[in-house]
Amino acid sequence: MRIRNVLQSWGKVLHGHTPLLSIEITRECPLRCPGCYAYGADHLGGAVTLRELSDYRGDDLVNGVLSLVDRHKPLHVSLVGGEPMVRHRELSRILPELSSRGIFTMIVTSAIIPIPHEWIKLPRFMVAVSIDGLPEHHDVRRHPATYERILENISGNLVNVHWTITAQALERASYMEEYVRFWNAREEVRYIWVSLYTPQRGEQSAEMLSAAQREQVARELPRLMALYPKLLSPKGYGQALLHPPASPKDCTFSRLSKNYSADLKTRVEPCVFGGDPDCSQCGCSASAAAHWISEIRVAGPLRAKHLLHGSMHIGNAMARLQNVALPAWSEREQVTPTAEEKLVHISLD
Repeated sequence: MRIRNVLQSWGKVLHGHTPLLSIEITRECPLRCPGCYAYGADHLGGAVTLRELSDYRGDDLVNGVLSLVDRHKPLHVSLVGGEPMVRHRELSRILPELSSRGIFTMIVTSAIIPIPHEWIKLPRFMVAVSIDGLPEHHDVRRHPATYERILENISGNLVNVHWTITAQALERASYMEEYVRFWNAREEVRYIWVSLYTPQRGEQSAEMLSAAQREQVARELPRLMALYPKLLSPKGYGQALLHPPASPKDCTFSRLSKNYSADLKTRVEPCVFGGDPDCSQCGCSASAAAHWISEIRVAGPLRAKHLLHGSMHIGNAMARLQNVALPAWSEREQVTPTAEEKLVHISLD
């Protein structure tokens, strides 16, 4: 993220607009990945699942996505799923329009379907390909989006690689470096970034990292970044992964983003994971990066988060004056407390 992008986001906040918008543009996906949060029973709150929603195609999808963009006026739009590439015809109409409006757009895909070369030429557009480990794990977890198929479908393009690290990938000491070395050497790859698997509260699964494994990743990232320039892991990022925000109310990324599911109406709350994510074990790369930036000292004790919070108060007033959609940070403050947060603690001292 460049300084210019930070200033643009700040400007959106001051005007009462939520700068980040994420849209699950389809309920369809040919993969059945273990631990996929999008298809969890509680991803949309428990009343309905992603596969049960009605979704759109053709003009209805194109117009629906652009309508959400018109309503929220974001700086950045993430188009996810499901597998967004199953709507590649509609995306071929949506992406040039967003680019022409000066909006940054990212598609998050398994690369199960070839990525059109003309998309990569669009200004302010990027593709993030989810590749969860080396072939020994990825090809099992994300079949049929195997390494062979990914390499075929990204050929001739320039993409970013996103790796969600699970516990299985840390059983071999050299695993992380083997992964980063492979993708750093590929000419189709621009950048590599990593997240840690984020469980739901109360979850017990093979994907979950132990505290020791999280510390292992935090130690390895700076060393690997020094060796492999395509790996994005700025100083402080690893520590941000070890000390995530305590709740969505404290999460800068959550407070700056709105997330919609495939019917373009249902909201994904309290963040892109939906359901009831265990914030104490959050491994979201966007959350960690935003948290790291928010803690940067600007002058003396003044940190970036203090400027942001002040800007949010101004943005609230601007939103009311303009009669625009309630900003995401205001929604976070209005969220009903969880059962744990409602507990009254009585001191016997």
